[in-house]
Amino acid sequence: MGKDNHTATPHISLEQWRCLVAVVDAGGYAQAAEKLHKSQSSVSYAVQKLESVLDIKAFSIEGRRAVLTPAGEMLYRRAKVLLDEAASLERAAHKASAGWESEIAIAVETLFPIWLLLDCLDQFGAESPQTRIELHETVLGGAPESLQEGRVDLAISPYIPPGFSGEPLPRQARIIPVAHPDHPLHQLKRELTLRDLRKHRHLIVRDSGSQRDKKALTVEVEQRWALSSMATSIGAACRGYGFAWLPEDKIRSELEAGILKPLSLRGGGERYVQMYLIFADRDAAGPGALRLAEILQEQMAASCPDRPMGAYFTQDRPERT
Repeated sequence: MGKDNHTATPHISLEQWRCLVAVVDAGGYAQAAEKLHKSQSSVSYAVQKLESVLDIKAFSIEGRRAVLTPAGEMLYRRAKVLLDEAASLERAAHKASAGWESEIAIAVETLFPIWLLLDCLDQFGAESPQTRIELHETVLGGAPESLQEGRVDLAISPYIPPGFSGEPLPRQARIIPVAHPDHPLHQLKRELTLRDLRKHRHLIVRDSGSQRDKKALTVEVEQRWALSSMATSIGAACRGYGFAWLPEDKIRSELEAGILKPLSLRGGGERYVQMYLIFADRDAAGPGALRLAEILQEQMAASCPDRPMGAYFTQDRPERT
């Protein structure tokens, strides 16, 4: 029976593929050698050996520059995937052998109820006190970007970045339009229209991602303050500096104290945002990250099951067990 080439032992090592990718990413053999902490001759030999074994030219020389050939472009793309998969496999094996992680990084959209998150972290801490938590509080594109850049193990976000999959959390966040009771919009004493809003300052929380979505949760107005945190936006609204759409959960005490008052918009002004639990790599996730995700799902399912996330006031908050 003839030899099956599809299952033959690979003749190219991961290190040779790493050299090829480094030459492209770094912009040349000398730069790749510096990046890999190798000699230039060893990097050059690794690429030449790869070309020889595959009987293919990955680079053509144009002037003093090595430029990828069409075949080289294909090799480069596939090599990147191969190296990423190898790194993922190593991470998964390390976590499987090491037990629970020493640290878990999580990015959480600022719309998520902070008290619920802290309760979940407290429960997790009781089960795994040796695991440190690194929390990144983000806005809009911040959590997806943290996932894409490999800075966190899991994220809670209303947006699922390309190449990732997310599990919908049991409750939606309820966002309502509010302003101080003395704000001119409340003095109209009638249902408001978008035209009414356009005459006043809109307070928004700026996207924490580098690629900011300036149209998210905004109204086209002439006056706008883009603020860097939810707390600052709430503080500005409480002082009458403008109107804002804010998560109901974040302003429970302000609503109860009468410092903020919901705006009555024609057609209803509230918005509901679906949140997702997203792993950086579910297959490589350690037992700690998996358990923390489980706690988040359980706590959310148990908290106010008949109302949207955020639609709880102090007296409704479930007791910790």
